[in-house]
Amino acid sequence: MRLKSKKIILGITGSIAAYKAAVLLRLLVKEGAEVQVVITPAGKEFITPVTLSALSGKPVISEFFAQGAGSWNSHVDLGLWADAMIVAPATASTIGKMANGIADNMLITTYLSAKCPVFVAPAMDLDMFAHPTTQQNLRTLKSFGNFVIEPATGELASGLSGKGRMEEPEIIVEELISFFDGKLQLTGKKFLVTAGPTREKIDAVRFISNYSSGKMGYAIAEELANRGAKVVLVSGPVNIKPVNGNIQLIRVESAEEMYDQCISVFPACNGAVMNAAVADYTPETPESKKVKKEKNDWELKLVSTKDIALELGKIKTPAQVLVGFALETDNELANAAKKLEQKNLDFIVLNSLNDNGAGFQTDTNKITILGKDNIPLFFELKNKAEVASDIVDKIVSILK
Repeated sequence: MRLKSKKIILGITGSIAAYKAAVLLRLLVKEGAEVQVVITPAGKEFITPVTLSALSGKPVISEFFAQGAGSWNSHVDLGLWADAMIVAPATASTIGKMANGIADNMLITTYLSAKCPVFVAPAMDLDMFAHPTTQQNLRTLKSFGNFVIEPATGELASGLSGKGRMEEPEIIVEELISFFDGKLQLTGKKFLVTAGPTREKIDAVRFISNYSSGKMGYAIAEELANRGAKVVLVSGPVNIKPVNGNIQLIRVESAEEMYDQCISVFPACNGAVMNAAVADYTPETPESKKVKKEKNDWELKLVSTKDIALELGKIKTPAQVLVGFALETDNELANAAKKLEQKNLDFIVLNSLNDNGAGFQTDTNKITILGKDNIPLFFELKNKAEVASDIVDKIVSILK
């Protein structure tokens, strides 16, 4: 029983594929999972709560309030209870509501309250699935860190044939088992992750910085934590908060502050991912007060900041993994290879500002991973949660 003691929310929506949900439920229970079914009103038109309750051994939840009992179903408690949530089948309507936070039924409010990983198995006609609106909503769900189990291609209820069939229950269960197996890969490990920009003070109100949003670094921290690792996230000023409870957030402002924290934390870690966009230069003598505009000219002398990855590379042990990032505009691979060697990195993640959808302040990224074998691994444009998974996969392969 590979899902023994796992608590699963199974969300069922109004699709002809709802009959498959009964098979999925039976397989989950057979693998040892405790399953709570949450069904939309439309879902009950396709499969009865009596059938689902008999298979799960639990009353099926559909409405906010229990009729005539004076009690209500707490979506908050459900969200805290579960180890995973699966919405299967997921209609175009439900996917749209999930992506846009339209909390008009018990399933969507449960989804919005869930603290666990969420899996979505779309089921609809081929044209609905291919429609730009549906595809955009799926990209949005992925950007939130949800997992989309792609539908299969085959004969559909409309009589047409194409992509839109809900994936078979056996495959969905295997996806879930694989996730939980992978989640345990980094249990007992500890990682340092840096994220965001730094701010180098010029005077009391001005500073030097860059466009980093922190999205990539936070996604990496979440992925490491989702796989069981303890993560110390040293972050510059960004408007993001970590979700996973395994992440310890340390906020800093300057390159010097980030350096001090990293040097202190790294020796006790199994590895570090240096994603922060640390300023290369800082004012030599910041002014303590605001500099008035009365000056016609203002000569500002800058000095180099400490290269954090370089310093960690000097002290890292053979048992530690050190990952760097390189954002380049020209001679990308050559410059990345140079940094890889100079800083004693295990691998470096290359971004090019020449790639649309990559770089600062985007929800997507396009990376190349360059390891010590100098053989580049090229990846397509993906949302940053998926990119984080690719990077962590590489870390796991090195640790093995």
